[in-house]
Amino acid sequence: MTNITTYDFISSNSRKTVWLMILFPISLAVIVYLIILLASAVVAVDNSQIYNRVSVLAVANQTAAHVLPVVSVIAILWVLISYYAGQNFVLSVVGAVELTKKNAPEVIRTVENVAVAAGLPVPKIYAINDEALNAFATGRDPTHSYIVLTKGIINKLEKPELEGVIAHEMSHIGNRDIRLMLIMIVCISFATVVAELLLRFVLTAKINKSKNNNSSAAVQIFLFALATAFYMYGYLIAPLIKFAVSRTREFQADATAALITRNPQGLIDALKKISGNSRVEKLSDKQTISSVCIANPLTKDKQNSFFSKISGLFATHPPIEDRIKVLQAMDGYR
Repeated sequence: MTNITTYDFISSNSRKTVWLMILFPISLAVIVYLIILLASAVVAVDNSQIYNRVSVLAVANQTAAHVLPVVSVIAILWVLISYYAGQNFVLSVVGAVELTKKNAPEVIRTVENVAVAAGLPVPKIYAINDEALNAFATGRDPTHSYIVLTKGIINKLEKPELEGVIAHEMSHIGNRDIRLMLIMIVCISFATVVAELLLRFVLTAKINKSKNNNSSAAVQIFLFALATAFYMYGYLIAPLIKFAVSRTREFQADATAALITRNPQGLIDALKKISGNSRVEKLSDKQTISSVCIANPLTKDKQNSFFSKISGLFATHPPIEDRIKVLQAMDGYR
């Protein structure tokens, strides 16, 4: 792991967030155009125009002129909305419930102590009603941040272990990882949701049995092509971008957590327990959100699915065993 400071990480994440917000609509537009070009060639074949390259380009450009502005505007709006309200989407999806001093005084007190040690505002704390051991942080900045803990991690970890987990998530907040990954999650969700809707429409729509039958078939081809483009973006291009965004953030968060608590062993023990019981029911099929969790919450079949294996090639989470080895090397902070 490269030895960089927290300030270096914050500055790097801030730059990457800006680039991500720019790259998302641009890369999406490029892949949509390329797929439209391919679909135009297919339509040309159906209309016996395979040798007329000019007509293929003309159809592609004409279609793109109508589609790309709409896709780009929606993508940009989606990014802006996700920046300000994305955490509400994430909290809603996982069914998280807010914890307060009235219903969870010990947890709130622990979070307050860790926040003071980290020099950060106290985030809002939410819980998922699940006995598995997992956690994640979300939000757009330290003053608008949220830590989500499972009931299992609250009930089954000893206090030093829970402090280590909370410090790890506080580190993500302080390093601005939360903002970066929030936008990444919502961008991927946008692509996959649109792909599902387009594909469902194509599969259920009936081709009009009339003189406009060729036109209807062409529309279906283009819609199927668009669905393919969004699938490719959500499951191949976006994971590549996510991989480029940060490959060291978990190591950095672990190291920062050890510095905050002055107790690497607490987080080591927590990671050992988490590694054997991290599957969360509410997150078991949420591949996009799984990337922000302290450990993989997916079911085994989801982890072994085709799309997961593709995404896994570009995973930002290193193996827990490697993270434990790095923490064990921090003898000077025990």
